Amino acid sequence: MEMFHELQELLGAYLMPVLIAIPLAIIVLIAAFKRDDYRAPREYTQPPRPPGGMPRATAPVVLPPLPVSPNAGPSMASPFVTAPTPMQPPAPEPVVPEGPPTVLVADDSAVVRTKLRRLLEGAGFVVVQVNDGNEALNQLEDKPEIAVLITDLEMPNKDGFELIADVQGSLATEDLPVIAITGHDELHGRVGQIEGVYGIFKKPWNDRELLKRVESLVHLRMAAGRRGRRVGDPRPPASA
Repeated sequence: MEMFHELQELLGAYLMPVLIAIPLAIIVLIAAFKRDDYRAPREYTQPPRPPGGMPRATAPVVLPPLPVSPNAGPSMASPFVTAPTPMQPPAPEPVVPEGPPTVLVADDSAVVRTKLRRLLEGAGFVVVQVNDGNEALNQLEDKPEIAVLITDLEMPNKDGFELIADVQGSLATEDLPVIAITGHDELHGRVGQIEGVYGIFKKPWNDRELLKRVESLVHLRMAAGRRGRRVGDPRPPASA
């Protein structure tokens, strides 16, 4: 029994340091492995400076402005510039004659044409005479300088009503002033409300009143042609 106690004391004296040394050795080995895996960070090395101190900042390059024409419009690159709208063709304007004004007389009576020609030529007008409405339309196509149309209402082939309708239905002649002459009261009242008729004279007419009406219409048409507008209302009152 004593021998067992001695052996126990002997083992206790040696075993305790061994138990303490083993964990310490393990800790030392772990620390050694971690030290081998550790790599020190690479230090930052500032790039060498050029001789003469700090490098100078380069100045920005300024490009010269593009040449702009004085007549050039706004740039299409601007967000406020809109695409140009297509131009509409302008309406035909009255032709202002260079010389004396021209009056077209349409009547199937040679006597009436002769009386009107003498009256108008005596006042300084150029007179063109035709027998019916078809010939009148041909003259209007060939002579756009005609300032006033005087037409009888009763004519063969194309009467005065048809001629007035054709004249007003064409863009080239829709503003042409028309004076109607007739020998019948019923036709006088029928034509009274037609637009574009600026005078209705019953046969036999008063030369002075007819000539005064022609002169006023020629003056009105020539003034409208210079201002670039059409002959319009108010319409002169028709004579009986």
